[in-house]
Parts: sequence; C-alpha cells; structure tokens
Amino acid sequence: MGRWRVAGFRAAGVSCGIKGKGEKDLALFVSDLPAVSSVVFTRNLVQAAPLIWAKERARLSGIRCIVVNSGNANACTGPEGIRSVSRVVGEVSRVTGIEVEKILPSSTGVIGVPLPAERLLRAVPRLVKALSEDGFEEAASAIMTTDAYPKLTRRVIRVGGEKITLLGVAKGAGMIAPNMGTMLAYVFTDARLTAGDLRRIHRRCVEETFNRIIVDGDTSTNDTAAVVANGASAARTLSGEDLRDFELCLRELMEELALKIVSDGEGATRVVRISVEGTSTDREAERVARSVGTSLLVKTAVFGADFNWGRIVAAAGRSGVRFDPEKMEVFFDGARVFGPGLVPDPAGAAKGKRVVKKKFYEVRVRVGKGKGQYHVYTSDLTLDYVKLNSEYTT
Repeated sequence: MGRWRVAGFRAAGVSCGIKGKGEKDLALFVSDLPAVSSVVFTRNLVQAAPLIWAKERARLSGIRCIVVNSGNANACTGPEGIRSVSRVVGEVSRVTGIEVEKILPSSTGVIGVPLPAERLLRAVPRLVKALSEDGFEEAASAIMTTDAYPKLTRRVIRVGGEKITLLGVAKGAGMIAPNMGTMLAYVFTDARLTAGDLRRIHRRCVEETFNRIIVDGDTSTNDTAAVVANGASAARTLSGEDLRDFELCLRELMEELALKIVSDGEGATRVVRISVEGTSTDREAERVARSVGTSLLVKTAVFGADFNWGRIVAAAGRSGVRFDPEKMEVFFDGARVFGPGLVPDPAGAAKGKRVVKKKFYEVRVRVGKGKGQYHVYTSDLTLDYVKLNSEYTT
C-alpha cells in the first residue's frame, strides 16, 4: 500500500483553469462506503458561499465526498455564489452517484471574485475519472494557495490486532489565527465509530490544535475542518479505551498539520510556542498567550532573532488579564530571563540570546501561582509576508 492511502477512500486533483498555467486547482475526496463525519467552520461572521450552502443543505454528520477549489474563495459573491456552489455540487453528485446532501464543498482564494462555475463544471467528469487510492498528494497540491508545499500526514494505530489508518490533508499559510478553523483541513480514517463520538472528539482536538496557531491574527471567511470515518477497517467499533486511543492519535495528527501550517506562514522562518501559566483560569491564560502571540512587535523580534523579551512582558500586561507584575517570570527554553520584582535575570540572558536564533523554541510566561495554563504557536512576521500580501490580488 502506498504511503498516502487509507482504506475505502480515493482522491484526485486536476486543473480547471482558475489559477491558469496548468496549476492544479480542483480537488475531490470520496469515501466509497457510507461514512460518519464531523465538520467545523470558521467563527468569522462573514462566511463564504460554500459554508452557507453546506450549513443549510448538507448532512454534516454523514459526509462522503468533499469537493474543493483553490484560487477563488467564492466569498462575498451574493446569491450567484450560492447558485454556483449548487451547480458544482449537483454535477459532482450526478457523476459520482453520491447524494447532494452528503457532499461538502470548500473554496479558498481571493475574496469578492465570482466563481467561474463553468470551468469547474467542465472539469468534474475528468476529476472523477482521475480518482485514485493514490490521489491524495495530487489533491493536496490542488487545494494550495500561498502554501509553499502540500501538507499531508498519516498515523496508524491497532485495535484488537486490527489496523486503523488516519490520513490528514491541509492547506494554509496566511489568515491564520486561533479562531476555528484557521485553514482547510480534512482527515480521512477507516475507523468505525458513531457520529456523536466523532463530533465530540473532533471538536476537542480542534480546540487543542488548529485553534492554537497564529500567523497573522486574521480569521478567514472559508475556514473548514472535517473528519470523515467510513469503517472500512476490520477493527471493532471504537468505545472506551479504544476511543481514547483514537482521540489521542487524531489530536497528534491534527497538531502535526497545525504545525505544518504555522511553519509555512507565508515567508515564516521561525515558530515559537508561547506557553502561559499561573493565571486563575485557562481562559485567562489563553488571553495572555494570544496577546503575546499576535503582537506584531513580538513577531518582528522573532524574525530578527532579537532578544527583546520586553515586548513579551508588555504584550502580556496589555492582555486585559489581572495579575501582579512583581511576580511575573519569563523563560526562553527553560532559561529565566526576567524574574520577580520586575528585574531582568542576567544569568539567563546569554542562553536566551542563543535561543532566539533557533528555528523553533518556547517562550514560557508565568504570571502567578494559579492553575490556569494555555499555549499557542506563532510564527515570525517577515518581509516576504508583507510583500506577498501587499500584492495578493494583483
């Protein structure tokens, strides 16, 4: 079996002409068996046509097919955008024989440009014909926009001696903030489990992975994360300890995809884990972590390998969370650089100056002795990010 395979699923990616130059821009993922699914969308109030269509018409707990175009977000396109989604989904249904309500549409790209539906419609028969057990790499390439590379990952666990496979595909490099879904991400598994169990563990995993990454603090109009499980494995229906093992595996897979996204943050050169502890609640720790992780001054210091811990302290202090600054501590990969009494720690400064040159490191902020804790992953803000996003529509 090829590396990027999972039993009972096929995928394909082709060019339909949205991007031009023959670049792949239309993908299809299909379960050959009935499936259960869980889908989570962006929390942005402005949502793209495929999300509006799916929430009104799709059976989100029984998705068998996902059709994705890149190069055009089909967002802010009015009633015509909804009609375009309906036409494309209808054609996919006609050619595959899968019911319309079991098809999930996604789009990604520029906002406010009408979707060239005719191009997609002409390509659907060719796309379906290209479906293959080994088509996931082609599909992963077809959903990219500003991504530097396709993002795939795979995990295998055993239940009662039988193998269960999970295969993840994602895209994302910009408009990334911890506010679900932060990108497009799909996980396909041959596990057998109930729709209710899948929904519960999927949502927990989203909160612990995709909702913990920050590139630029923006949340897209198109963000979608889905898991589709078709039960093709010979393993028994998951419950109890088996279900907990599956959730751990799913979370690890989704965290790997999340880190691929933040590491590919449109010119990113470094990734930093911002860990906050000592608050009264986890929610307070989250507010501090987000304040630090979204700070442009912190992110530019990370880019320049500038040992400017003062920006971290300042960002934490403006988070809106009440804490005693006199008790605050900051660590770079375990070396304390700032300690109680609002005093720098010279002993840790030498190590801290070396740490900031690494491609990945942790900044830990302790603000008290409470039990609250939270972490996010953030990337640096680079010249390439500014250049790419200043020219994105031109």
